[in-house]
Amino acid sequence: MTRWHLRTLIAAGLIAVATLAALAQQKAAPPPLDPLAPKTSAEGAAIAPLHTVTICTSDLQAYLHLYRDGLGMSVKGPVPLSARARAAVNTVWGMKSGERWTLYLLERPTVPDAARVRLLVFDSPGSAIRQTWDPREPAPFTLGFPTTALPPLDASLRALGFRSLAKMEQSRIPRPDGTSYGMQEAVFKGPDHVHAVTVSRLDGMPQLGGVDPVTGLGGPAYSAQVVVDSAAVIAFYCDLLGLELRSDREWKTGATSAIGLPEGTAFRFSLLYAPGAATGQLLIMDFRGLTAKPSGVAPRPPNRGLGMYTFPVRSLDATAAKLRAARAVIVAGPTALDSPDLGRHRVMTVLAPNGVLVELFERAPGARPGNGGLR
Repeated sequence: MTRWHLRTLIAAGLIAVATLAALAQQKAAPPPLDPLAPKTSAEGAAIAPLHTVTICTSDLQAYLHLYRDGLGMSVKGPVPLSARARAAVNTVWGMKSGERWTLYLLERPTVPDAARVRLLVFDSPGSAIRQTWDPREPAPFTLGFPTTALPPLDASLRALGFRSLAKMEQSRIPRPDGTSYGMQEAVFKGPDHVHAVTVSRLDGMPQLGGVDPVTGLGGPAYSAQVVVDSAAVIAFYCDLLGLELRSDREWKTGATSAIGLPEGTAFRFSLLYAPGAATGQLLIMDFRGLTAKPSGVAPRPPNRGLGMYTFPVRSLDATAAKLRAARAVIVAGPTALDSPDLGRHRVMTVLAPNGVLVELFERAPGARPGNGGLR
């Protein structure tokens, strides 16, 4: 055997040993500790995480007190808009062209993945989407705010005069490896019956969205809505828009419930994420036969409360084609707009099966959020 052959055999043997070791390591690797960790990639995904939540109100100060003073969000506004610009977006958002409102944007600049709140402030109050504090009432229900330290935030919000549905709840959540982690949660009563959920994951688990490294505050990271037909709503967001059902289980409230319901109250608890995303999710709650009486008010602008979700999409034309083929209720678009919060973009709006307005946009190549009126 020549020296060259010997070196070749040795090299091949070393490669084989390394390969077997790598395979053994992969085989022995434990499952991810986070049951909500992404299982797919964002590459090529049809939709991105929740970008903006739109709320209609006539009580600006109440929202500033909660989101700015209590939860540390930044405020831009009033944002100048021409009458022509307002009429254009009124049409896209399914409102009468003459509707008048003032635009405020609530953001968390230090947390890039946080959703934004688009606040439309009307001179006079409209019909309320939600009529009660009962979390079983069908409609968009909450905005979720992750934090690394809930007890001090909980105390601070209570000191500012905010009331909660119940005392702060601490529970254990199972992990795929059979262990569990702690979670703290408190649900505060916000304006127009839009609740603010404050939540901390413990035991080294990542929060449900990015948080500011200095303040420990994050979000909005997600939104929950109560529905009466979860199958239809989930199919709309997943099959037509491209979100994925990452967690789906039957849940029962414990002895202490952050949402203030009796122990043992059962509901379907489903979490919808954009592929590859770790935040910006929709939480679907279905109480089956225990759902409270609906308000009878359509859950969309200009009615008062949370009535529209905004998502970026990869191809608005492809998404529109799927929605048309499924005979979804398209309100407007696709059409071109230039806005202070989304920049130059193409947009369309569609109704989810429960009547919530969903705004889908595709930003123009190289476009950045503008600083002028919509046109």
